[in-house]
Amino acid sequence: MKARYFMLLQAVFLGLGLLVLTPSMNPAIPASGMRTSSPEQLNAGAGATSQSPSNSTQHDATGQPKPLAVWECTTSWYGEDFDGKQTANGETYDMNADTAAHPTLPLGSIVRVVNTRNHRSQIVRINDRGPYVEGRELDVSYEVARKLGFDQHGLAKVRLELLKVPTRQEQLHREN
Repeated sequence: MKARYFMLLQAVFLGLGLLVLTPSMNPAIPASGMRTSSPEQLNAGAGATSQSPSNSTQHDATGQPKPLAVWECTTSWYGEDFDGKQTANGETYDMNADTAAHPTLPLGSIVRVVNTRNHRSQIVRINDRGPYVEGRELDVSYEVARKLGFDQHGLAKVRLELLKVPTRQEQLHREN
């Protein structure tokens, strides 16, 4: 019995030690280069209360905002069936706006969506949750799908570039 208790304590302390030594995945913390991360890893630090200057948008040599994280996924679009209905952040969904739904990114995040087939891109704001179909990570409005050139296909493989995560103060301001 003592041996089991000792092994349990040893496992707990080892786990805590790993947590302390693992670097933070908060996109507000400056990195030495562009990070490739999943949004789930980014969410761990998205609710930080400090206002870090590194969360302000920086630009690359071409004048484009520098991404905090980059990953690829499958996206779909949603339109008329949801037009005029309430989104997760309380707004009324507008199928002609440059918005998108993501299951885990903080509401208010700004993301550049790049169609990997034709390299068209569009900057969108996350204002809803979804998609609720396995294998898809993003739902864009009809207008964004049209601009990216996949409104007739329904699905597209895209590269997501996270440009901005709202600060806690910005999130609270939106709720009031």
